[in-house]
Amino acid sequence: MSQKGFSALLIGLVALIVAWSSLFVISERERAVQLRFGQLVKDDIQPGLHIKIPFVDNVRVFDARLQNLEVPSERFLTLEQKAVIVDSYIKWRIDDVSRFYRATAGDLFRANTLLSQRAESRMRNKFGALTLNEVVSGQRDRLMNEITNELNSVARDELGVTVIDVRVKKIDLPPQVSDSVYERMSSERDKEAQEYRSKGLEMAEGIRANADREQRVIMANAYRDAEMIRGDGDAKAAEIYAKAFRQDPEFYAFTRSLEAYRKSFNSTGDIMLLEPDSDFFNYLNNKSGK
Repeated sequence: MSQKGFSALLIGLVALIVAWSSLFVISERERAVQLRFGQLVKDDIQPGLHIKIPFVDNVRVFDARLQNLEVPSERFLTLEQKAVIVDSYIKWRIDDVSRFYRATAGDLFRANTLLSQRAESRMRNKFGALTLNEVVSGQRDRLMNEITNELNSVARDELGVTVIDVRVKKIDLPPQVSDSVYERMSSERDKEAQEYRSKGLEMAEGIRANADREQRVIMANAYRDAEMIRGDGDAKAAEIYAKAFRQDPEFYAFTRSLEAYRKSFNSTGDIMLLEPDSDFFNYLNNKSGK
């Protein structure tokens, strides 16, 4: 190969390398900034094929996907000065690439550190305004939403990132706090159980009193109905007797005397002292039966 041909080949190879070095591709999962001699010249390069000046421009590419930051365990004090140990995590992603680069120099570790510090400060303030019971109860979701909103507002302005969520994974209590909490919870449960028992006894007494009252009402109604029935029976019997007397007074007197004899002579142990000519023996002494 002649020297001229070798030179042409070398020039072509250099041109190919320069052309190759001047092209770069940003994927859908990435965002980038372009630097020239260390100075930012393009602040938010979107996905696609782009051109740069070889050996002069430098492209910094960042992951635009959702990031998960495990925040180290932190010790916070509640409103009653009770200590809690909190494990949490933060989900975030890059929103403003140029601001993110200026705040962190493109260092993901530094970004996580800055986010952790800001989250820790806000969680300390929030936990300090709540009681221990509020921290471990249903107040936690509201608390995390407030921290997420506040941290997101600050992180957007200072770091160029969007905070999607801040969540507590676990809340532990130091041993001395745990013992006092368990004792208080046990005391509260005993108090509630005693209240339930008292209410149960009160309800039982009320049910028993109602049952006794209903029983008395039922018995009184039954007695009243029985007396009414008995009164109706006596009235009907008296009516029958009166009717029989009107139809045959003599026979009626005779049957009444027989009934009196039967009741009087029914017991062998009774003694009756009567005059022989008493009206009681009228039908016994009268041979004609009159």
